[in-house]
Amino acid sequence: MPLCRKLATRLINATNNLRYTSTAAQPIQLQDELIQTFRTKENNPSKHSAVHLHRYYTIPYNEINTIFAQTIPGEYIKQNKTFQEMCLLIRKPAIEIINCLSQTDYTKPVNKYVLYGEDGCGKTSTLLHLIHYGYVTKKIIVNVQWAPMWYRFPREVANSTTREGFVDLPIDAAAWLLNFKNQNRLILNQVDLKLSNAYEWSSQESSLKGSPLIELIDFGIQRVKYASDIVIALMSELKQASIAGKCKIMVAIDCYNAFFANETNVKNDAKQKVPASKVTLTQAFLDITKSDWCNGEIILAVDQFSTKDVRDSYFPRYLLRKEGFDHLDPFLPIAVENYSTDEFDTVIEYYKNRKWIRKLSPEGQKELELVSGKNPYKLMEYCKNL
Repeated sequence: MPLCRKLATRLINATNNLRYTSTAAQPIQLQDELIQTFRTKENNPSKHSAVHLHRYYTIPYNEINTIFAQTIPGEYIKQNKTFQEMCLLIRKPAIEIINCLSQTDYTKPVNKYVLYGEDGCGKTSTLLHLIHYGYVTKKIIVNVQWAPMWYRFPREVANSTTREGFVDLPIDAAAWLLNFKNQNRLILNQVDLKLSNAYEWSSQESSLKGSPLIELIDFGIQRVKYASDIVIALMSELKQASIAGKCKIMVAIDCYNAFFANETNVKNDAKQKVPASKVTLTQAFLDITKSDWCNGEIILAVDQFSTKDVRDSYFPRYLLRKEGFDHLDPFLPIAVENYSTDEFDTVIEYYKNRKWIRKLSPEGQKELELVSGKNPYKLMEYCKNL
C-alpha cells in the first residue's frame, strides 16, 4: 500500500508539471491556395504569366469601384453581386498581350491589338483583364465599354455646330467624360496635365492654353452642349501629352467595328438616319486609334453583332470592312477561343465553390460541356438562375 501511494503521488505531480509547461494545441489552418486550386493569390495582373493560366484571380473592391463602375456588362454585375466578389479567369489571349506590352518599346508608334472570336467566347472579359493591367501599371485608360450603344440607343441627338453634316450625341458624350474622369481620377491628379492649345467654345466661354486638363473635362460634363467637341479635344491633348512623355495611355474599346457601321438609329434634323462616320464621337475615337503617337497601346475587340449589316463572319478583315482595316493597319490579331477543357473544369469548380451549382455529377458536367460547346457565355446562361 505505501508503494501504491508513492506511485500515485508521483503520477499526480507529473501531471501537474505537464499541465503548467505544455501549451494548448492550435488548429492547423490550411491556406486557401492549397484547397482552391482553381484560384491564384496573385491579384496583380502585371505579374500574371503562363504559370497562372486557367485560374481565377480576384479584383479588390476599391479597384472595382474605380475602374469598372461603368465598364462591366450587366451579366457580370449580377454575377458579382451574387458571388460577393469579382473574379476573372486568366486566359491565354490576355497573357499574350501582357507579355507583348512588357517588352514594348514605347518610344515607337503605338502597337495595336485586335481581339476577335465567335459570339460569347470571352473577348469582353479578356479586355477587362487588360484594362485592370493598364490601371495597375498607372496608365491613363481611354475606354469605351460597348460602342454600339451610341448608335442603337442615342439619348439625345443634335446637329453639330462646328462640323457641317455631323451629328452630336451630347448626353452620351458627357456621360463618357464623367466615366473617363472617375476611371482615371488618381492618375490624372498625379500627372497634372495642362492644355497645349486654347479652345474657344463660344464668345464667352473658352479653355485657355496651360489650364489643367481636368478643367476641360469638368467643363464638358457641365456644359453638355459642347461635350462631343470636348471629347475630340481631349483625345488630341492626350496624344500630345503622351508624345511629350508626360503620361502613358491605354486605349481599350469593345465592339470597335461599330464605328464603321453604315446603318444606325441616329437621325439628323431631317429625320434621316446617318452612318456612324457622321457622328462626332466617332471621329474622336478614330483619331485616338491612329498610329501617329507613342507611349501607349491600343487594344480593341471586334464583335459579330456590333452592326446590323455585317454579321456573316467574326474575322477582323470582314467586320472592319476595308475602311476600318486600312485605318488600323498594321495591327496584331489575337484570337479568343471557347474554353479549353482545363478552363471549363476551372469554371465549374468556381461555380461549385460559390455554391452556384451543387451536386453536379461527372455525367452532368459532361452534359454541360456538350450543350454549351464550352462557350463561356452559353455556359453562364445554362448555369444562371431560373
